[in-house]
Amino acid sequence: MQTSNDLKTLLSRIDRRGYPAYKDTRGTYQFPGYVLSIDHVQGDPFAAPSKLSIHVDGRQAGFPQNLYRLSCQRIALQDELTRRFGHLAAQASFQAKGSGHSGLISISRCGQEVLERTACRLDPNTGKLVLRLEVGFPANGRTINARELEKILFDLLPRCVEQSLFYRNLNQARLQAVADLAEDQQYIRDMLPQMGLCAFVADGSVLPRASGVSSLPMKNAVPFHSPQELSVTLDLPHRGKITGMGIRRGVTLIVGGGYHGKSTLLKALELGVYNHIAGDGREYVITNESAVKIRSEDGRSIRRTDISMFINDLPNGKDTASFTTEDASGSTSQAANVVEALEAGTSLLLIDEDTSATNFMVRDELMQRVIHRDMEPITPFIDRVRELYEAHGISTILVAGSSGAYFHVADTILQMDRYVPRDITALAKQEASAFPVSAAPLSPAPLPSFDRRPAPSPEFRGDRIKLKSLGRDGVSINRETIDLRYVEQLRDGEQSAALGYAMVYAQQHLMDGRHTLRQIVAELETLLDEKGLESLCGGRSGVSFLARPRAQELFACFNRYQGLQL
Repeated sequence: MQTSNDLKTLLSRIDRRGYPAYKDTRGTYQFPGYVLSIDHVQGDPFAAPSKLSIHVDGRQAGFPQNLYRLSCQRIALQDELTRRFGHLAAQASFQAKGSGHSGLISISRCGQEVLERTACRLDPNTGKLVLRLEVGFPANGRTINARELEKILFDLLPRCVEQSLFYRNLNQARLQAVADLAEDQQYIRDMLPQMGLCAFVADGSVLPRASGVSSLPMKNAVPFHSPQELSVTLDLPHRGKITGMGIRRGVTLIVGGGYHGKSTLLKALELGVYNHIAGDGREYVITNESAVKIRSEDGRSIRRTDISMFINDLPNGKDTASFTTEDASGSTSQAANVVEALEAGTSLLLIDEDTSATNFMVRDELMQRVIHRDMEPITPFIDRVRELYEAHGISTILVAGSSGAYFHVADTILQMDRYVPRDITALAKQEASAFPVSAAPLSPAPLPSFDRRPAPSPEFRGDRIKLKSLGRDGVSINRETIDLRYVEQLRDGEQSAALGYAMVYAQQHLMDGRHTLRQIVAELETLLDEKGLESLCGGRSGVSFLARPRAQELFACFNRYQGLQL
């Protein structure tokens, strides 16, 4: 390992040379209190910035183990340190001048959710801290400006490191509050199945967002308050007693007039699979971590998926027990999304009628009289929703505003009235009794075998694979786009990037035609648990900014790849 003085000497030597001479700076350098590693150097000042990492020994960092004793606490602490460094880096960025990206200092931009990221990783055994960042190496035109890089590496960056990565210099009460909140959130998540619940929304939560394009809480919003019939109280390890609405397992229907908060509540539940930062308003909105948002997805690719429990006897004779299409309809895409969610191990489906295929969700009595069941290949979701719960333990939370058909099959019916929830189960059931169901019950349908065994695709041979994140919209691999726009529980473009790397890793190491998709995802989860997101990057130069997706999103990505060999 070289010293920081060695780096200064090198920078002086290459000053005013051609930009490629910056490549000589690659390596590790001992600075006071930490090690600076220059992992990848950009090819020119207009290319993607250089990748650097900061390594702080556990004794130097000094974070007490009680702050990261639990995995959820460690992730929350990493998130807090990333936010702190990002705030300081934004102030220091572009203080060094030059062309292109010269002077840029950047790190992952964290949203309202707390995600595990490659940007910051704390070793749970040693307390060692690794922080990854990007720096635009300064140039005048395409000539090295080493004096400006020296300003970054020996002045601006050390100040950011000193004020964000050493426990002695941080607000220790704030760090303890971050760890305590994470433990309380995990406690609620662990208690849900024990209490027969699939979700919890604390009284006082702020569910509406500032706008349709903002994830910040709305000012002066109506705070959430549970109906008495659904109110439950938990005794959290740190906050103590907390009261809120417990959504019981089974079939829950959310109804109400337009703009009264139905979809707002569902959106909060949808994102309740993640922990949220303090001040978000949804810190104590906790949903079963396997929950999957289901919607129609016209035009998506489907590969050998058994949708026969919902769609059968197509007029063209197409096999729905092993259904394949490059251009799915609304109903076939939603049927596939449900079945794939079951394959991914969900125990809770979240559905909004606004984004659903009407013919997949329900067929009214008049339509059934005109078009008999034996002439309709679609078995609507309403005919399977109770079976999914009673036979397979899969609950559903459904938003409906235009049809009362689900009153008959729901266990709990909530009305949102100006953002205030009311339990109207008894009233709705009484009214529904005046509209008896005339259709005969269906025979139960067994769940698919989930025995799909993907083989490696030829496109993934060799090391020269081009991978590009398209933000939350998807990922491009060798110019093949995997469309993730409608995988609504993805919250960050870095999760999409991680899905791309996971696809490449799975194709090269796990997909062999013998392992099922379930086994492949399970092996990926074990890899991420034991070795972290960095393990997906293989031998690539520098670790990319990645955020961990759930297993459910891994399934969603694999299922939307048109080249999946099944």
